[in-house]
Amino acid sequence: MQQPIAILDSGVGGLTVVKEVMRQLPREKIIYFGDTARTPYGPRPEEEVIRFTREIVDYLIQFRPKMVVIACNTATAFALADIRSRVAVPVIGVIHPGARAAINRTQSGFVGVIGTEGTIKSAAYEEALKQLKPQIEVISRACPKFVPLVEQGNFRSDETYKTVADSLEPLRSTPIDTLILGCTHYPFLADAIAEAVGRHITLISSAEETARDISTILQVKGRLALGEAMPVHQFCCSGDPALFKAIAQQWLNEEIELTPIVWQVPNIG
Repeated sequence: MQQPIAILDSGVGGLTVVKEVMRQLPREKIIYFGDTARTPYGPRPEEEVIRFTREIVDYLIQFRPKMVVIACNTATAFALADIRSRVAVPVIGVIHPGARAAINRTQSGFVGVIGTEGTIKSAAYEEALKQLKPQIEVISRACPKFVPLVEQGNFRSDETYKTVADSLEPLRSTPIDTLILGCTHYPFLADAIAEAVGRHITLISSAEETARDISTILQVKGRLALGEAMPVHQFCCSGDPALFKAIAQQWLNEEIELTPIVWQVPNIG
């Protein structure tokens, strides 16, 4: 039986990574968990995000994945080291791949980062960027209103474009030429974000670079699913299954198999 790649996120955002893995590694089986009942993770305390991430990984381990991908920037910032210490398979996040892509694209040396409150407060992107290029200038901004828009499937309304424009207005007067979408939900809003900051700004999604990392690690370990039959992917969510399925099928442009998960849902804060 083919071992899957386990991919998890606070909600539907990690589907941006799933789509890229499906494109780059079409023979790899994916099992995805979107914690839509407890999204967003951004406003939650670090300890809570770590606990949620542990619970999801503990659930996914029953499927014997050959790799775990934390496709959530907040969970990557808070829980990556913890999860790596708890499981025997490779575990990767989305922050370092996104930082690497931005360093490769910027011409001015000024990079913007937008993300959840948790990701921005952690300074994980700034640290990752400066590890790669110490002289880089980083301008960060939290955008807490974006994830709820995506989780509601509200990508292209006038309200969404106005919310995005208002949130990103301060970045228009900065010298950035590259903007990291530091939340895997944000590529759903890429058109609104590009319109808000200016079409001349290069938008960086970590999904493509993360998929490359997955490919490299599996190739080095001799675990690529070369020659396998085309896989049937599995999707799980902890919230509204109908809404998740609608968003997933629209984004991935294909039918999916979905398993709703009953999950305990504490209040934020």
